[in-house]
Amino acid sequence: MKAGYNIQQMQYFTALKMGEKRVRVAQDILNKYTGNVAMPALALKDNNNNNWEPVGEENYFASIKAQNGYLIAICDKNGIAKSVAQWFIEVKRDEIINNIIKNENIPEYSGKLILPI
Repeated sequence: MKAGYNIQQMQYFTALKMGEKRVRVAQDILNKYTGNVAMPALALKDNNNNNWEPVGEENYFASIKAQNGYLIAICDKNGIAKSVAQWFIEVKRDEIINNIIKNENIPEYSGKLILPI
């Protein structure tokens, strides 16, 4: 262990690196179907006890309607968004989601989506 780092910091950096890899995978998937407009989102789970954990490895898609159109996200089983793409009209959103389902075999997440602020 490097001098100056405590166990929590080491856990944080290890979890962050793993989470960042999972974010890149999710972003690559979303970029395939959105014309390369997907952005990275959250790499770590917020569990409020200083035990850092990366976002889950599993992928689900979710869509939210907002004033500007539809946001599409790739998230883990807990609804933590790993990558997001925004704002799409309904027809384009449906086309993107249908391609994700057909080509990636990714199921829909129906719970509360956790987005970066």
